Amino acid sequence: MALKQAHLTVRGRVQGVFFRASAQREAKRLGLTGWVRNRPDGAVEMCVEGEEEELKEILAWANRGPSAARVEKVDVRWRSYVGEFSEFKITD
Repeated sequence: MALKQAHLTVRGRVQGVFFRASAQREAKRLGLTGWVRNRPDGAVEMCVEGEEEELKEILAWANRGPSAARVEKVDVRWRSYVGEFSEFKITD
């Protein structure tokens, strides 16, 4: 398996619907590390590291989000694995 990093920008109704907490729970379930935060423009941004297959799973999850979310678009940029995170955190 290949370790990678994915940087996601999730747009739609994704703030105020427990998106970040749900993303944290999903990332931990998948054994991924990184962070998630709200952006001033109303989007949610995530940087996630781990095995490529698990990253694909969280990307599929991000396209749905939690039940109250209405995801319109997810932009993803694949990057090389850095290994800079020890856990998955919600940041400001």
